[in-house]
Amino acid sequence: MTELVLNENDERVTIVTLNRPEKLNAINKDLRTALDEALRRADADGSTSVVLLRATGRSFCVGYDIGDAGEVESWRHDTLKWHAYLRDCLDLEMRPWDMKKPVIAAVQGHALGGGCELAMFCDLTIAADDAQFGEPEIRFSTAGPAIVMPWLVGYKKARELLYFGDSIDAPTALDLGLVNRVVPAGDLAAAALKYAKRLSLISPEALTATKLAVNRGADAAGFRNALNAGLDIVSPLYATKTEMGAKFQEIKAREGLGAALRWRGAQFKE
Repeated sequence: MTELVLNENDERVTIVTLNRPEKLNAINKDLRTALDEALRRADADGSTSVVLLRATGRSFCVGYDIGDAGEVESWRHDTLKWHAYLRDCLDLEMRPWDMKKPVIAAVQGHALGGGCELAMFCDLTIAADDAQFGEPEIRFSTAGPAIVMPWLVGYKKARELLYFGDSIDAPTALDLGLVNRVVPAGDLAAAALKYAKRLSLISPEALTATKLAVNRGADAAGFRNALNAGLDIVSPLYATKTEMGAKFQEIKAREGLGAALRWRGAQFKE
């Protein structure tokens, strides 16, 4: 069986790699568990100063696997179960934030939905010039689970991206402060590792203390409370039957997920 998450060490850098390329690294239950365990191990590894999170294939992560309905089909309209499920998803996405060690995301292709949120929770992000960032969930009558974008890019732009579900390219993400650097796609792996190794030259004690100070400041300003409040607000959406959501599910059942995505996406073409 193929490992869904790969681990390797390069000097003081632990490299954690999403490895479900045939599904564009969409997150299902098994990948969620494997990724959380890999990040926890990296954080506990005394020989590691910096963690590099990357992915195989043409996309970093397209979010949660909405084509795999088995996990939720039996309780699709149960609000409490949706809240518990999304709580687990938010905990996973926040794992890079909660780790003692800095986490650098290397993003190529699509970073959508939960994949975009996961990259945003990393301390630093390097994007390939072909990367696309977005949270299209609202087009399917859902949102979140992590309403973190306003904290990074400001309310006006975050509202636009979250309300419309549009994606932005890597240069735009750089201008907005969503990523730190943009490099040619062919250079991403080498550039991200070089960046991580440069950061590992800093003493791990100083990195841990600085990260904790930044995080504590954000939490004092209400960061974590805002995310938890947002989760409480959006989770009922997942159990709510809406006109657009029902139509999407109907097309998905009849013609497949790809057809449903194309139908909805076509409505937003400029």
